Formats: sequence, C-alpha cells, structure tokens
Amino acid sequence: MHAATRIIALVLVMLGLGSAPLAAQANPPPAQANPPPAQANPPPPPAQAYPPPPPAQANPPPPPSSAAPQGPQYSSIEVVDAGHRFFGTISRGLAQIVEKAGSQFGLPNGYVLGQEAGGAMVAGLRYGEGILYTKNAGDLRVFWQGPSLGFDFGGEGARTMMLVYNLPATDAIYQRFAGIDGSAYFVGGLGMTALTMNNIVVVPIRTGVGVRLGANVGYLKFTPTATWNPF
Repeated sequence: MHAATRIIALVLVMLGLGSAPLAAQANPPPAQANPPPAQANPPPPPAQAYPPPPPAQANPPPPPSSAAPQGPQYSSIEVVDAGHRFFGTISRGLAQIVEKAGSQFGLPNGYVLGQEAGGAMVAGLRYGEGILYTKNAGDLRVFWQGPSLGFDFGGEGARTMMLVYNLPATDAIYQRFAGIDGSAYFVGGLGMTALTMNNIVVVPIRTGVGVRLGANVGYLKFTPTATWNPF
C-alpha cells in the first residue's frame, strides 16, 4: 500500500515538472507598451565656423580722377606784390587794375612777366618774351607775337605782366588768343586789355613808352620758341 502511494506521488511530481515549461511558453512576458520613438531626423553635424565678412562700406570713395587739376590760384595780394617788384615805381595803379580784372575773371592760376616791343600807325606787329609762373607746374619760357590793327599811335617798348585764368596745363598757353587788344582800362601809366580762347583768359597789363589810344583788334600767338612770323 505504501509502495503504491509513493509511485503515484512520483508520477505526479514528474508530470508537474514537465508542464512548467509549457506554462511558461503559454504565458510569455507582455511586450513593452510604449517603446521610445525612433529619432526621425537626427540633428545635422555642427557647421564649421568662419569669421564674419567685413561690413560693406555704405559710400565707397570714388576712384581718383585722371583729369589734371588746374592748380592753386594766386591771390590778389600775391599778384600785386609780384607786379610791384616787376614794374617798380610806375606800378602805383596796379592794385586797381588787378582788382578790376579780378571782378571780371576771378583769380588767376598763372601769370607771365616779360617784355614786348611793337608799334603801329594803322597796322603793326607786337613781339615779346617772358616767363610763365605757376604754383604747381613750374615755370615756362614763352614767346608771343601778333598783329595789331586799329588806331594806335606811337611806338611801344613795354614791360608786360599777363594774368592767366583757367589754364588747364602749362602747354595750353601755346595757342592764339583773340580779343580787344587796346586800352580797355588805363590807370597810373598802366593799361589792361583782355584776350581769350578755349575758356582761357589772358589779361596783359602793359607799361612803357608810347601812348596808345582807342581800341585795336588783334590777337597774340604764344609759342615755345621765338619766331618772326606773327601769323
């Protein structure tokens, strides 16, 4: 009896051990309810840092101009001082002439100091030579000649000062200047006339022997060398 009981108990134990794995397979552990979501767009790698570009200049300076400036001008005081040294004691009316020329043409950026000779009864010739002075382009020797037509009486051998206005370059003086070449303004033994060409104005201021009356019409031609041809 006891032996049968032990056999039955052994069988039951063996059956229980065999059913345990089956029960485990029948009831697996529940799956994770909310798994962490997969990262859809991974962040891009950090970009390489570069130094910031310099700020743009709002108003860049204009390129340098290739045109040559006309240069600094001479004040009335500088012109009068040069004329006093050149004309000497007969220059007492020079300041008035320079003032009158300045009221018409402004300030000169060059002047010529020289001497000319000429004479006319009805038709005549005028020749001269001198130095053109400028502040920033150096000095230049010039010669001038030209006919003089009109009512001129007496000979002339005169110191001559010429004020030059709007001269763009020293060699621009080498051309013909036409105008009223007479005693347009006369004071203190000095006479002022005016000639012009291509926006350049030349104002001769003359003194010397001879009396010049009326207005004569002619021109002056400036050249780099002396010539007897006034044309």
